[in-house]
Amino acid sequence: MKIAVTGATGFVGSRLVERLHSEGHQILALVRDPHKLTRLFPPEQFPHLVSIPYSPKESGDWQQSLAGCDGVVNLAGEPLTGDRWTPHRKQEILASRQLGTRKIVEAIAQAHPRPSVLVNASAIGYYGTSETASFDETSPHGDDFLAQVCQAWEAEAEKVKASGTRLVILRFGIVLGMGGAIGQMLPTFKLFAGGPIGSGRQWFSWIHRDDLIELILQSLTRSDLEGVFNATAPHPVRMKEFCHTLGNVLHRPSWLPVPAFALELLLGESAHVVLEGQQVLPRRFQSYQLPFRYPTVDTALTEILA
Repeated sequence: MKIAVTGATGFVGSRLVERLHSEGHQILALVRDPHKLTRLFPPEQFPHLVSIPYSPKESGDWQQSLAGCDGVVNLAGEPLTGDRWTPHRKQEILASRQLGTRKIVEAIAQAHPRPSVLVNASAIGYYGTSETASFDETSPHGDDFLAQVCQAWEAEAEKVKASGTRLVILRFGIVLGMGGAIGQMLPTFKLFAGGPIGSGRQWFSWIHRDDLIELILQSLTRSDLEGVFNATAPHPVRMKEFCHTLGNVLHRPSWLPVPAFALELLLGESAHVVLEGQQVLPRRFQSYQLPFRYPTVDTALTEILA
């Protein structure tokens, strides 16, 4: 296949590029920084990878590159964590997803021949947060900032159906692999200072990165997959259980909690991402009997860290 990928240098996108290339597919990586792509993927080792410089929120010549692609995977978006959510930062988070997806859909509509499928990222933040509720793809949206971002993001992706292109929206849980969320937690655990964040009772709905890549590939190749799917493992856990399992795999204690107020002082409103959670289940993927290699948090963490 010939697949266009945005967010190709990110935590998920880089692994997707590796997998697509290993299977002999041609990849068009739409990137803001071609030099970063070259550092990650040296051309002599990745001859099937082509760099397409682009400005995600602007129309341009890059849009013509989607003509003749079999599919598009849109993973681009400003990171949610790491900085305080100032009004400007929140606008960047929203615009990177809303406008970025709008320009991808615009490019698909103009392409001849058009890609047959768009696989568009979203997030389980769509549902809002709860310590008691359980969410699947039929559950209503929440009303906090992240829920509003996800609604706007998905609304732009939905417009691609007017072009006759199949749409798969994947609502990502917290993606586990070497790096990402685990990379941020490892240093404190290795110093014997790890523990749950906040109350520890918040739900932690997660997915192993390799299982997520497999779901993306299935979404690209299976014409019967269409609509919204929760890209989460079938067994979410509470934060306390996740940290306890992480400590066991690392042979480190998990006894020193990170107080909620400390995280809120450091990150402000963006602390919401880790202090509150939701129990999200992949009902639709399960109905298609798609297997998860890492269905439980202990199998996932053991593969990543052991």
